[in-house]
Amino acid sequence: MSSLRARILIADDHLLVAEVCKQLLEPEFAVVGIVENGADLVIKAMEVRPDVILVDITMPVLNGLSAASQVKLLLPNVKVVYLTMHSDPQIAMEAFDKGASAYVLKTCAASELARAVRTVLTGRRCLPSNLREIIERLRWERVKPIAEADRLTTRQREVLQLLAQGKNMQEIGDSLEVTSRTVAFHKYRMRAALGAKSDAELIQYAVRNGVLAA
Repeated sequence: MSSLRARILIADDHLLVAEVCKQLLEPEFAVVGIVENGADLVIKAMEVRPDVILVDITMPVLNGLSAASQVKLLLPNVKVVYLTMHSDPQIAMEAFDKGASAYVLKTCAASELARAVRTVLTGRRCLPSNLREIIERLRWERVKPIAEADRLTTRQREVLQLLAQGKNMQEIGDSLEVTSRTVAFHKYRMRAALGAKSDAELIQYAVRNGVLAA
């Protein structure tokens, strides 16, 4: 009977979190592996071919969004459940754009994780109710053509403005009431969107496009 249980692969750079997730899920599902970075997730997924991957967003080597996207290309039927501290709706929207089936916050009750896995296995999607309406609004706003000045999200522009003011990641996080890891993720996405290789180039973009005065 155990062979009929859904197979889950866990990816989180905090091993303690991964082990807790394993303990929570194993009574009902078969946990077939734990990896600690995005690159290993892609490799391990091809080896064990899970039904579900449970993945954090901010991970070393390859972030969770990129890693899960690669897995989805290789294994189109795999369900992607993000388990993350990132409560920013714009990050959640990007996750669903890249094929997520569920978006679960690490601040949720333990029972919510197993419920999310059950939900995605039925073919439905699952995300926190407090993010659902915001994501739908952001989708409507995004239908207009993207101009140079609109290549960054509102939150990314806020991060960039503070960065250009000389704030460090902790200070930016405190100002925006997010974690330093969330700030680091926004910086990564801005560099990718703008083709910037350093904070200095991000600041140059801010000066050219009037972000300092936003």
